[in-house]
Amino acid sequence: MEHYEALRANVRKLGNLLGDVIRQDLGEELFHQVEHIRTLSKAARAGDKDANQQLEATLNDLSDDELMGVARSFNHFLTLANTAEQYHNISRAANQAIDKPDPFEDMLERFEQQEISKDKIADAISQLSVELVLTAHPTETSRRTMINKYVEVADCLELLEQADLPRRQRQKTENRLASLIHQAWSSREIRTQRPTPVDEAKSGFAVVESSLWDAVPDYLEQLDDLLQSKLDMSLPIDARPVKFASWMGGDRDGNPFVTAAVTREVLYLARWKAADLYIADLDVLASELSMRACNDKVRELVVDSNEPYREIVKDLRDRMKATRAALFRALNGSFSKLKQPGLIHTKTDLLTPLQLCYDSLVECGMDTIANDRLLRTIRRVHCFGIHLTRLDIRQDGERHAEVFSELTRYLGLGDYMQWSEEDKQSFLLQELNSKRPLIPSNWQPSDDVQEVLDTCAVIADTDPDTLGTYIISMASNPSDVLSVHLLLKEAGISYAMPVAPLFETLDDLDGAVDCMERLFSVDWYRGYINGKQEVMIGYSDSAKDAGVLAAAWAQYSAQEALVALAEQKDIAITLFHGRGGTIGRGGGPAHQAILSQPPGSLRGGLRVTEQGEMIRFKFGLSDLAVRSLAIYTSAVLEGILTPPPVPQDSWREVMNGLAEESCQAYRSIIRGEKDFVPYFRAATPEQELGKLPLGSRPAKRKPGGGVESLRAIPWIFAWSQNRLVLPAWLGAGQALASALTSGKAELIEEMFSTWPFFRTRMLMLEMVFMKSDSSLSAYYDKVLVPEELQPLGVKLRSQLASDIDTVLSITHDEGLMEREQWSRESIKLRATYMEPLHRLQAELLKRNRACEGDEECEAAQKHLELALMITITGIAAGMRNSG
Repeated sequence: MEHYEALRANVRKLGNLLGDVIRQDLGEELFHQVEHIRTLSKAARAGDKDANQQLEATLNDLSDDELMGVARSFNHFLTLANTAEQYHNISRAANQAIDKPDPFEDMLERFEQQEISKDKIADAISQLSVELVLTAHPTETSRRTMINKYVEVADCLELLEQADLPRRQRQKTENRLASLIHQAWSSREIRTQRPTPVDEAKSGFAVVESSLWDAVPDYLEQLDDLLQSKLDMSLPIDARPVKFASWMGGDRDGNPFVTAAVTREVLYLARWKAADLYIADLDVLASELSMRACNDKVRELVVDSNEPYREIVKDLRDRMKATRAALFRALNGSFSKLKQPGLIHTKTDLLTPLQLCYDSLVECGMDTIANDRLLRTIRRVHCFGIHLTRLDIRQDGERHAEVFSELTRYLGLGDYMQWSEEDKQSFLLQELNSKRPLIPSNWQPSDDVQEVLDTCAVIADTDPDTLGTYIISMASNPSDVLSVHLLLKEAGISYAMPVAPLFETLDDLDGAVDCMERLFSVDWYRGYINGKQEVMIGYSDSAKDAGVLAAAWAQYSAQEALVALAEQKDIAITLFHGRGGTIGRGGGPAHQAILSQPPGSLRGGLRVTEQGEMIRFKFGLSDLAVRSLAIYTSAVLEGILTPPPVPQDSWREVMNGLAEESCQAYRSIIRGEKDFVPYFRAATPEQELGKLPLGSRPAKRKPGGGVESLRAIPWIFAWSQNRLVLPAWLGAGQALASALTSGKAELIEEMFSTWPFFRTRMLMLEMVFMKSDSSLSAYYDKVLVPEELQPLGVKLRSQLASDIDTVLSITHDEGLMEREQWSRESIKLRATYMEPLHRLQAELLKRNRACEGDEECEAAQKHLELALMITITGIAAGMRNSG
């Protein structure tokens, strides 16, 4: 197709430029070796057995140094292909060729066909609330330095797409493109040290600065224009249908490096970066707002000035500069500087003068001026506040119980952790109602307990607008929630901070509604939350625990029951979805995922995590971010105004059976197969992943534990590297096949055609199967897995093939993802460069493992490990949703 050819042309252009750099740096011989490997890989993928043998022999013959050069080459080829594709999603060529509709415009046309009134649409838009929570899970393998270069590569591609670009400008852009590719090649691809939580937070701020800062006002302008043209309504000036939060620097669950001091530093850094961005905005406004006419309110504020707006903005800019300086000093330990008068401490401090200027300009007939850059800045203030993103706090529920356990023992009251749930609640409620402090001033708790108390003190000392939600991991009882409220009360918090239990294992999800019903029956609690409750649904751990199909049904059922309970209790509930990038962790295309939620689950808004590398793929370019925001908000509106059907009892019966059988099939392998753990560790780079400096958080919850102690992210990350992607499909196909042969085929057909939840699950399985590759998995087994363990790999690949046939029989597709031609083309495009990287990785794993325990091999092993890290990085980028 024509728009695919435009993408291929850009991939060729970038590949040729990279080839020139490789020739120059590594020499003609190695460049030809790289090209030879690429040609052989392509032929081997097409089934050429001779090419396959030649490829294997060629890789075996490469020296360690050559392996490094080849690995780097294919890693860069793949990353540049990704960059070209990312740009292509928003390019003129693609939009003209396939007439890609605006998500909102497309949605409004469907509403018109369904005769939904303008009043209903306007009311839903006025209540629209989507909060995207940026998290630092270790799936983003690229350094920020490299990401910035690739963003500029995309900018160059955009310029070169202009047919009327002057010749000199075109040549200049071509030269810049060549320079950027040379810069990327000559820089370190991967980090040599793990990022700290503060480094991760800075990466989040960089996304706001480089993309979202412009994308948000652009998105709101486009939405406002559309609403005016289609519905004859305007978006209010204070509208913020989308807002942002972050876990970076606040998520301390299992991360010993996130301390109270780190959280405070991240809060100050966020304000410092926001101040820096607003100063740039205010500089522009001070330059432009030279008008003289103003209303009485402005004239009272600036009596004698001929340029009243400029004077107001300059004063605001000076205050913001003083605030930035004070924050800089606070970051270096001089906290007292933040108390000086005249600083910007709240959103109101910043917003009030800007709104005053805006109202005056409109009143004086200068609407076009008011609605230009001033309005963009005001909209940024409403979205980003003075802190860029609200910071969530997350902690394991057991850590809060440990505080009270240690405290009650000190006070001679017994051991809190040994009490019944009723006794815990009685104690907590008594103290929540008490006017005296609970914690003695002379108490010296353990370091771990003190850390929890220090975190609560930071929260109490922070502007409420700057903080999001306090999330409790592994919550299962009302006392888990009440204990946090008591800790915050003891710290001196002056407001009701939202506290959300996180239900993440299968048992937790099954017990979620019972836990919340008991909590809502507490009179004190009902009065305290003022009719609002947030609940977080965990996707990663439930899928790791029970398999994707059983987990998906448990998540759906829990949401459905929670929505019904909240309605019964007259409580507005917001469901917070802890999704990952991969299908195995609840990921997938946002529009499909949102519309497959239970009816009524979006009425309280949508809160959802954006994790790891998916942040860059959705929001890394400003225009791409605008489209991603439109997709999210239009899907939520559609889910509210045209909710999916309530599942029929017969569908529920089928799903209950599928969930039970798929869970058994999944666990029979993960827990019941005696060779599973040694096979997993041999066939994947799981052990080696622990050495990759990805995120700040340890890969395991317990350092000495086995697979069960692995976090969900490295668990899936490891399987994606050898392309078996086992956690994203295991168990599902077996259960579906059983249902089809036991008289339920007609019901399953009906569910696929009329129930978005089930349909989405099937299409997500197709996507997983498209990204899997049995031949590569078999290659890893051949090179790495002991002969006695290889039968398990054969068994799993046989099951994968059978499951693909089962799902295709349900979707009635001839081939995988045939209705998603663009996604198929995208996966095929990357396969050319991924095949060599996988084969290189297997060879590097073999050599690296052969060095284990050999002192003479130690120097070579470090070199091999670096090359291995490069292949892991490249494959992660190629898989897109790697973890």
